[in-house]
Amino acid sequence: MRVLCTTTGSPSHGRAQLPLLRALAAAGHEVRVATTTELAPLFEPDGHHVVTCLPVFSPQTFADPERDFPRGAPGAEADPEQQQAVIMRFMTRVLAGPMAEQLREKLRPVALEFRPHLILRDGMDLGACLVAEELGIPQLPTPSGASNVLDPADLHEGLNATREKFGLPRSEDPLSLVRHGRVDYVPAAFSFARHVPAPLAYRQTVDVDRDAVLPRWFAELPTDRPLVWAAIGTALPMMQERREQLPESPIELPDPVKTLQSIIEAAAKLDECTVVVATAGIQVDTTELPPHVHLTERLPQPLLLECADLFLTHGGFNSIREAMRTATPLAVLPQFGDQHPNAQRVEELGLGRGVTDPTPDGIATVCREVLADSRAAATARRARLEMLALPEVGHAVADLERLVGDHA
Repeated sequence: MRVLCTTTGSPSHGRAQLPLLRALAAAGHEVRVATTTELAPLFEPDGHHVVTCLPVFSPQTFADPERDFPRGAPGAEADPEQQQAVIMRFMTRVLAGPMAEQLREKLRPVALEFRPHLILRDGMDLGACLVAEELGIPQLPTPSGASNVLDPADLHEGLNATREKFGLPRSEDPLSLVRHGRVDYVPAAFSFARHVPAPLAYRQTVDVDRDAVLPRWFAELPTDRPLVWAAIGTALPMMQERREQLPESPIELPDPVKTLQSIIEAAAKLDECTVVVATAGIQVDTTELPPHVHLTERLPQPLLLECADLFLTHGGFNSIREAMRTATPLAVLPQFGDQHPNAQRVEELGLGRGVTDPTPDGIATVCREVLADSRAAATARRARLEMLALPEVGHAVADLERLVGDHA
């Protein structure tokens, strides 16, 4: 079986795909990865055939200011819900229209040469849907926040218009995006998907990075107080860097430097805890840092979460799944995209709380509330038990083989 995988967005999207691709390769199937130059190094150590044919995702490239952000539309001063609504309308148009067209254009030659039997696609990649429909093969989205929050009904007309541009038949079913199913690592009882059917669900893997190890200084941290892990992920710094390259962006993004500085100042207030903060390489003011706060550029998060009492996170879907796998309660400080709905869903499920006051005092208050909430800890343990009851990701191979066989 030949499997083509597409990855765009941030490294977390690729990290979600790696266990699945490894299982397929170990079973003797041929895997080819179509991705960006930024993300290619993520796949190369596994020996996958990587084609860097996809463009770097920059929303600015596709923005029509008059259409997407007309005068009077909510701006940086608007509340998060208003901003989120504007951004989701923009993303819906872009993903089903110009971005799908561009991704199809880049992916189609690779697919025509490789002739895959199956496409595993990034949740933001609707161009792969068009390629799969042209080739008459199944396609499934892999775990990502976009698959969770985007409503296929909102994408439907735009995608049908794009289909017609390339001579593909229209679909009457908005769920044609997932007509062959989808892959997820979250049990149904704790699903973050709001608009799509139940998935092929497998157990979240804790060893994505096979060479991961925590540094010696981490093993020497005190164990008589709660351990808090804080990180803002990789997507926001990447998006900020791209915005600096295209300064006329109509999309307002939080400043990762200010966000990280607020997290560090909040950590300083949590003097009853040990707090480890990942900076993602961002330069911040570290003067007068108290001894209970430790800064590091990055650490292997799945390993660290096995011993953390609280995860202060931006709310990316990959990070949330990793926390569920280790029964780590969450304080979610959302920044953009699916992170705001994710924070809401964390509260709905009882896995922790969202941070609505992004000041250092507000962040520290929510951290203390979650640490003191025995119900959040119990719910996090329940999520881990539900996750442990899922089949190991290697079982996906037989399911995908069956899908391809049924479709042939």
